[in-house]
Amino acid sequence: MTPREAIRGFYAVLDRDDEALARALLASGARVLQLRIKPERPATAGELVRAGRMARRLCTEHGAALIINDRIDVAHAVGADGVHLGQTDLPLEVAREIAGPLWIGISTHDLAQVRAARDGGADYLGYGPVFATSTKRNPDAVQGVAALAAAVAEAGGIPVVGIGGINPAHAAAVYAAGAAAICAISSVTGAADVTAAGRSFSKIANDSSM
Repeated sequence: MTPREAIRGFYAVLDRDDEALARALLASGARVLQLRIKPERPATAGELVRAGRMARRLCTEHGAALIINDRIDVAHAVGADGVHLGQTDLPLEVAREIAGPLWIGISTHDLAQVRAARDGGADYLGYGPVFATSTKRNPDAVQGVAALAAAVAEAGGIPVVGIGGINPAHAAAVYAAGAAAICAISSVTGAADVTAAGRSFSKIANDSSM
């Protein structure tokens, strides 16, 4: 599976070491699961590896790609498909030297960052926040759907994941802007039925591509 094949539809995020939640997210049809554990007390490398191995096993069962947030060492240790880096993480050019075959996704928040990630050889981009989000303590400025469309055009064919405050009511507009995938965290993991919430994004993606 290549990034272009995997980065589409619902891009799920596992924000805790919870096998039942991981199974529910993958049952929704997510093609990608990112392990992104950021508790009040930073998770240890050992805790991340344990959660990553669980996620790797389940992703393999479901034919999904596994991405590890921030940690290239953990991604290698658990046999992940890729790593996702923010603007304050390891620079892309340095990450590329040690990532080997790992895909590298980069979070971007403006067109200059999109261009830098594109020119640096990122395999896919996250762009946002498209709408106001509550999943980050100090979120970047809201970008909006028009800015997302501009980012997709600037990315030059690299898959772009729309992220930030997206719920099913927004999803069709996000896909119409050219996003290959949608990352929704609180509107899915906070739902009474996680699998059904995730499936709503997968269904809208399928409907948008028809």
